[in-house]
Parts: sequence; C-alpha cells; structure tokens
Amino acid sequence: MNGAESLVRTLVGGGVNVCFANPGTSEMHFVAALDRVEGMRCVLGLFEGVVTGAADGYFRMTDNPAATLLHLGPGLANGLANIHNANKAMSGMVNIVGDHATYHRQYDAPLTSDIEGLARPNSHWVKTSPSAKTVAADGALAIAAARTRPGQIATLILPADTAWNEGTGPAPVAPQAAPKAPSADAVEAAARVLRSGEPTLILVTGRAVREDGLDLAGRIAARCEARLMAQGSNARTQRGRGRVAVERIPYVVDQATKVLAGLKHVILVGSKMPVAFFAYPDKPSVLTPEGCEGHVLARPDEDAIAALEALADAVGARNTPSPAVNGKPAGPATGAITSDALGASLGALLPENAIVADEAVTTGRGFFAPTRAAAPHDWLSNMGGSIGLGLPLATGAAVACPDRKVVCLEGDGSGMYTVQALWTQAREGLDVTTVLFSNRSYQILKGELANVGAGNPGRKALDMLDLGRPDIDWVGLAKSLGVPGARATTMEEFNRHFAAGLAASGPYLVEVVI
Repeated sequence: MNGAESLVRTLVGGGVNVCFANPGTSEMHFVAALDRVEGMRCVLGLFEGVVTGAADGYFRMTDNPAATLLHLGPGLANGLANIHNANKAMSGMVNIVGDHATYHRQYDAPLTSDIEGLARPNSHWVKTSPSAKTVAADGALAIAAARTRPGQIATLILPADTAWNEGTGPAPVAPQAAPKAPSADAVEAAARVLRSGEPTLILVTGRAVREDGLDLAGRIAARCEARLMAQGSNARTQRGRGRVAVERIPYVVDQATKVLAGLKHVILVGSKMPVAFFAYPDKPSVLTPEGCEGHVLARPDEDAIAALEALADAVGARNTPSPAVNGKPAGPATGAITSDALGASLGALLPENAIVADEAVTTGRGFFAPTRAAAPHDWLSNMGGSIGLGLPLATGAAVACPDRKVVCLEGDGSGMYTVQALWTQAREGLDVTTVLFSNRSYQILKGELANVGAGNPGRKALDMLDLGRPDIDWVGLAKSLGVPGARATTMEEFNRHFAAGLAASGPYLVEVVI
C-alpha cells in the first residue's frame, strides 16, 4: 500500500468520506487511490474556489469536515478566498495539497512555491509530510485538527513521492474532544448584568443561533427584558415558524449605531463585540455606544448551549414561555420586482426544511424580516465577506443533505466569481434552486463609493462597477453548464419560475432582472 492509499484509508476510517477535488499531476496517485478505497465520495469542481467553498457548506450542515484536493501552491491560492470565508465561519476542512516530489523541489520547476507560506495565514494546522511512512499519521492529525471545536482549517501538503512510495497503511484518528465547559464565573457575571435592569443585549452566533440555542436565549431575553440579536453574518441560523426569530446587527454603520444606541451591556455568546465591516471617514469602527461593556458568556470553543442552559437556570428563565414565531407570512407578492416584493415571495414559498445559502448582497439585505415566519429552514451567510461563496456553499450543503431543498440567493457580480459551481451541481444532480439577482452591476459598491466620501464618480469609476456591455445571459450561461432555468421580469413570473425550480429534483436557475 502506497502513501496515497494509506492516507485515503485514514480519511475514510476517520469519518471524512467526501472529497471536493480539483487535482493535477502531483495528485495522480491520490486520485488512483480513490478508486481502490470504498467509502469516499469524490466531487469535481472546475475551480478551486468552488472546491473550498463547497467544503465550507458541507461542514456547516454536518459538523464534520470534508477533504479538499488541490494542486500545488497555485491551486491552493485559487481556493484561498473561500478558505478565508470558511475560517471566519469556523468551519472545519482537511485540505490535501499536492507538491513536487521532495527531490524535485530543489530544481525550482515552474509550479514550485512556498505552499506552507501560502497556507499558514488561513490554516490552524499546516504540515508537509516528509515521507510516505508518515503520511497516514499526518492525515490522522489533520482530521483531529479540523475537528477541533468549533472547527478548524487543516492543510496537509503531500509531496508526490510521499504519495507513490510504500506507506504504512491507515492510521487511527483520535476521538473528537467534547466542547469546553462554560465558566461558572462567566455565567454568574452575565446573570448579574441581566438582574441589574440596565439596557442589555444578548448577542449570539455559532451554535447559539440554532434552534435549541435560540429557544434558550429567547426565554432568557423575555424573562429579563433584555434584547436578543445575532451577529450580522452567521454560519447557520435555524429560523422560521415555531422557532425564535432573531434579527441581525445591520451592515450599514448608521443603522447599526441607531439600533445599538443606549446599550450598557452586551452578553457575548460565541460572538464578538460588533464592529463596522469597513472603516468610513468620520464614522465609528466600534458600533456600540461609548461605555458599553462586553461580557463573554461563552467563547467560540466553549459549549454555548450549556452556557445558555446555566444562564437560564441562574435567572429563572427555564419556564418562561418561548417567544417563538407563530402564524404564516402573507402570500407571494405581485407586480413590479422590488427587494421587498422578493422577500415576501420567498417567505411565502420557501419549502419546509429548506437550506438557504445567502449571497444576495444588496438585493437581499432586507430578506431576513419577511422570511422570519416562513416554513422552518436553515440560513447560511457569508461570514468572511469574500464574494463568490454562495454557489459553492449551496453545492456543499446539497452534497451534505441530499434529502433537503437548497435555495441559493446569489448576486450576479458575486456569482461570476464561481459560476463553475453550476456545472458541479448539474453533474452531481444536486437539488439546488439558484435565484440570481441580475442588476448588472456591483450595486453594493455604488453605495460604498458614496459612503467613503470618494466624491462624484466619472465614467471610468462607474465602469469599474458596471457589469453591462455586454449583459450576462444567466439563463443561457446556466444552460451551457447543464442547469435549466428561466428569466423573470415581474413578480408573477418570479413566483411561477421559483415554484418550478422548487418542484424540480435537480439544479435550476431563476434569473431575476432588476
């Protein structure tokens, strides 16, 4: 058994049974080993950003890392934007990055690069296997690192000769450690703040924005007359009818500071004190009022659910009625396409147990409120801000949950970064309905141009933000990649085409012309 097969058997034996891949010459022995080992599903992506973004989506829905297979330093570099996003989302993944044979690196061939140097800024664990005899054990360490709570990026570099030389067979993987227990002192400090009666926000993310966490946080907030909000972006929020609704910190600085005005305390549950996405002239970076104190109830690596349970007991909130959302949204909107109308139709039409991968950017900024009473669903956001995540994220979520409908809300500018994901969805028969908002511009940047005080833009500046000349034919583009679709120019057309996508058993795209 060579090193590559030893590694694949270690991955499968350790519970890593999906590999999103874009291989090259140096990885051919790993590719061949995939044929010899049962239990590993291999999903080809035509660009490395699709591969790494899909691994992020897979982890968010399974809490278990997938592997990626990338070709040397340039392949890793192509995937780094979505590794950055996964890192911010605290998603675990095991990156297998091929390299030149150990004896070949000295010759500085064209693809030679400092792979460890490229990997380290966005990886929690990085190692280059020195020989085929260590590959399996290194793979086991990589899996353990990726599973370190709440989730970490592990990058294992595999020189070609460590893959083709004789290996050791598979290595055992250490069991995942339990999450750290919350601090009793932190629980008591949070309880004191809530008992004080001073204006307090409970700010949640991570496990605390899933159903059980929001139920506890909602009861605590109701019992203590505190406010409850989530970070602006969250890896996986469970929402809809029968669940506690949570609003998010607004993206726009002026809106955020208005929402947070008057607060004296913020209780942090897996979250950080809210800050502006960017710096703007004459606007604050920290969004809370001066003098507002942050109190850490649970850090990201600590058990947020246990912390909320302890806090609920401390303030007597266990038997407080849950403020869960009841009722149903109004029916689908009609008439002209607007952001509000789209939000209303999404709220009315989202199917039970859907997974929403949201990269709608400007158009979708207001979708959260009108979907709060939709059928129960999961909502995945871009945590790192690097655009081009939505389509890959939906792809990975669909691989993870083949029995659930995935809805991808995607802006046209962001979608062009990783449009290749549509091909993967078609090839794998993934149940993803993509709603593509075509405003033919980087619309968010037009607003940002004004926000940073850049003055009155001229033609050259505006051209950098415009996606016209020529207009992108998204329905035709999707069809060329194997995904059927339709174009909507009215809400009636959107409702009809979106329903058709939801009824389809494979990928479908609705282009919404705005």
